[in-house]
Amino acid sequence: MTVPLTLDHNRIVIDVDLLLPNGSTQRIAAWVDNGNPDLYMSRRIATLLGLNVSCAEQACTALPPQEIFIGGMKIPLATAPAVVKEAKIPQQPGGTAWGIGPGLSAEINLPAAVLRNYDVLIDFPESKFTIAQPGRLKFNGVEAKAIVNPTNGLIQIPSQIEKQKYNLALDLGSCISFLSEELFEKLAAAHADWPHMTGAIGSANMWGMDTETKWKLVRVARVQFGPLFLTDVAVTESPKDRTVLFEKPAGAPTAGLIGSQALLNYRVGFDYARSTVYFDIGRLFSFPDFDVIGLILRPEDDGRYTILSIADYDGKPSVAGIQTGDHLVAVDGIPVPGSTMGQVWRMLGGTPCQERKLTIERAGKQVVVTATVQHFLAEADDRARGKARQQ
Repeated sequence: MTVPLTLDHNRIVIDVDLLLPNGSTQRIAAWVDNGNPDLYMSRRIATLLGLNVSCAEQACTALPPQEIFIGGMKIPLATAPAVVKEAKIPQQPGGTAWGIGPGLSAEINLPAAVLRNYDVLIDFPESKFTIAQPGRLKFNGVEAKAIVNPTNGLIQIPSQIEKQKYNLALDLGSCISFLSEELFEKLAAAHADWPHMTGAIGSANMWGMDTETKWKLVRVARVQFGPLFLTDVAVTESPKDRTVLFEKPAGAPTAGLIGSQALLNYRVGFDYARSTVYFDIGRLFSFPDFDVIGLILRPEDDGRYTILSIADYDGKPSVAGIQTGDHLVAVDGIPVPGSTMGQVWRMLGGTPCQERKLTIERAGKQVVVTATVQHFLAEADDRARGKARQQ
């Protein structure tokens, strides 16, 4: 079954149908999250299904839905072959869940533990998602033998960086790539000339955690990811505790992960039964994920967006007239509250030197600030050209 996919903040979102107790169906958005073994759903879905939700501190769980339907194809969740035992329900600080993640419209995810039972093809160039019974899909492109955890479907690809061998996870549920703290610091120290910055802007601004204001980013000149040779890969430093959180369910050491942002030109096929991944180039395009206004944002439970920090550009704040804790109300007159993280970042993107009018709320009052799109994570000559355009 092939259905359209929407790319929202580099996250793959598709429509699925949920069978309700009265026999009717409810169409909801699902996040294709192959780098996560656990099933998540919103509290609203649990209520629609009449499920009992159990909570301990901020962790809530419920029995999973029996099944979902993708374009009419039944995908069992709580019965064979998936047999998911529980669904996790994110609990936001305000007490109510907004989707299954801050700034995300999806109300359920398709985790690796479910996807591993099928053939899967994610076609970024044509915006299509295909799922089939094992052996039913014909894959194209170059193939990579993968390390697949048979119990949860997490995937790692033997890779090389700077002629050193590492395992890197394939996680198309992540909107940015990560490297372990140790490897990141080693590469950054050896290549001070590589474009780098501090502050999670654009696709690196994943959830709006307080720590994202201090995240380090760098463009790695070359990564051999299985048979692929990826260049200028934007990566974020992954703290040791986050790396361990992935390594434990994956069952093997990992040096980081390659997220969807690095593979947007490809059709990526998952042949779980043969532990093989296929990469089929579909276009040649450089996605300007970091040609943006330099804000670091946090989606709030009520749909608002708080400005956590302003990224520096050439050693000074990239936007003037904004303070930490301000709320972003509108971009060029387009309201921001209730938008997904991807929608907001599309508003904040553009061509370097373009101006955006930001409506900011501070202490109950609104002001309009003019901000300029900058070319972050740029080579030195790109920055020089950008300055020349501004002059």
